Amino acid sequence: MERFERAWLIANAASGSNTPAAVAALEDTLNARGIAIERSISFPDQPLPDRAALEAAGVPMLAIYTGDGTINAALGRLAGWSGAVLVLPGGTMNLLSKRLHGDFPAEDIVAVVATGGACRRRVLKIAGQCGDAYAGLLAGPGTHWGAVREAMREFDIAAIASGAADALARSTGEAAVRVLDPPLGRREGYPLIDMTPGEHGIQVNGYQAASAAEFAQQGWALLRRRFREGPHDRLGMVEDITLENVDGSPVEVLLDGERCEGAAPMAFRVSQSEVDLLATHHG
Repeated sequence: MERFERAWLIANAASGSNTPAAVAALEDTLNARGIAIERSISFPDQPLPDRAALEAAGVPMLAIYTGDGTINAALGRLAGWSGAVLVLPGGTMNLLSKRLHGDFPAEDIVAVVATGGACRRRVLKIAGQCGDAYAGLLAGPGTHWGAVREAMREFDIAAIASGAADALARSTGEAAVRVLDPPLGRREGYPLIDMTPGEHGIQVNGYQAASAAEFAQQGWALLRRRFREGPHDRLGMVEDITLENVDGSPVEVLLDGERCEGAAPMAFRVSQSEVDLLATHHG
């Protein structure tokens, strides 16, 4: 069993349902459980720490209480660090936290870690030209529904309305994305392809839009933050995959929720995280 008595904390009070009060409550929980928070970093007002900063301070554990996008950015700066990262559900979807801990609140996860009940894991990620995805990757014109989700988070009614119209138009009118290698799914492509890293590789799903009404249904699933409930084809499990837009145009990608556009074809592969993550649940 490994116990941690000291840690640094990265938090974003504007991420997901977080508030300054929620961040303060988490700090109290960690301290009460015997994990002293020696430094609290408020992102994006303060820069993310890198491996050198953590090693210089002798930090054994870094807790991250943000959304998947910020977690991704933080992990990208820690390659080779010998400490352990505790990912906590501090965002909208919290997909990486669910992989590591199940669907449990931060307080329950901290309780397990404090008693030595967590284990270190090098999890699989998706690596590609845009970077790494630990939580998941979406590709295709349907990624524009992500902007509507962000507008909902900000309660921006005008942006929700205009964004939904734009996303529907792009999803039904722009070039679809397809799996080039291995040749999986429909050759005419999909408005949205979802790739999720897991224990055995990359799970690939293709989301169809046979009609505007069907895609509106899928869009609603996205807005409810449970888009994987929408109508889709299960394409399989792979270790390497190449995507392309049917018309050869650049592929639009949401990588752990952050937008990227890359020249087609775009290749992705299974890779292993370069820092230890703490796990408390079989995901």
